[in-house]
Amino acid sequence: MSSTPLDAAPAPAAMSTRSPGRAAWLRLRRDRAALASGIVSALLVVVALAAPLIGAAYGIHPQDTFQEDLDRFGLPYGVAGGVTGTHWFGLEPGQGRDLFIQMVYGMRTSLGIAFAAALMTTVVGVLLGIVAGYLGGWVDAVLNWVTDVTLALPFLIFTLAVIRPIELHFYGPREAVPGWFRVIVLITVFTAFGWTTTARLVRGQVLSLREREFVEAARASGARLGRVLFRELLPNLGAPILVAFSLSIPAYITGEAALSFLGIGMLEPTPDFGRTIFRSLNYLQTDPAYVLFPGVTIFVLVLAFNLFGDALRDALDPKSLR
Repeated sequence: MSSTPLDAAPAPAAMSTRSPGRAAWLRLRRDRAALASGIVSALLVVVALAAPLIGAAYGIHPQDTFQEDLDRFGLPYGVAGGVTGTHWFGLEPGQGRDLFIQMVYGMRTSLGIAFAAALMTTVVGVLLGIVAGYLGGWVDAVLNWVTDVTLALPFLIFTLAVIRPIELHFYGPREAVPGWFRVIVLITVFTAFGWTTTARLVRGQVLSLREREFVEAARASGARLGRVLFRELLPNLGAPILVAFSLSIPAYITGEAALSFLGIGMLEPTPDFGRTIFRSLNYLQTDPAYVLFPGVTIFVLVLAFNLFGDALRDALDPKSLR
């Protein structure tokens, strides 16, 4: 008659021995959409960062023009807007600039503004949300009121009304506004409106964490406010903050392109998707490739970051079955 040793115990499940970060990584690796979108997003970021190197290897600067390759109507010779071995995406009608290098530098413009705005809105939103959620009382009431007022302001109308006066405050009506200044203005405007989502998300998380044992223990030991907020609470907010940051990037890419399309975003000579698409509308019938290339590029850019952000949210959700 066989017997089972009393000290024998079943082995713990593999998942129970994994840290939350490793479990999230394994879920992310099993998601094919996450892998594909992550690879595409990483490649596009590399292209944006390496824009000067790509331009040097390509042998064309964004402001180089090729008027000799345009007909008397300003349209490129050849098919698909002048696509050749020299000009991979053809030429811009009228100006004769190389469209491929415009897209490469336009990607750097969009991603640079989007990442900077996402970083700023995340920092502001986290700071305000964690303070409001932990302190509560009149501090929470005031910050909630500010949040409600910010959400009530019409973003587009406010942007249309404020960007030009800001420029006139620093530059005269006949002075050229440098591209770097417009970048700072756009990032500031996005930050002024975009922090509310992260702040409300963080506040809700802090409301559920501030009564936990580890927070009570920190308070009982005499920890200062800064230590409780940033050493105890903040490390437990990494997942929602990371998800909010990743999902805000494609939103700011489309937002920057939309403002440039309306003429209040980036101006010449800075390459930009929105302004290129706006100019291409005049050539829909005569040169459809002019709208196709920038349209497809920004579509792939936004889609890749959106899919990766969604996959990251699912992977960081401990209740996810994926």
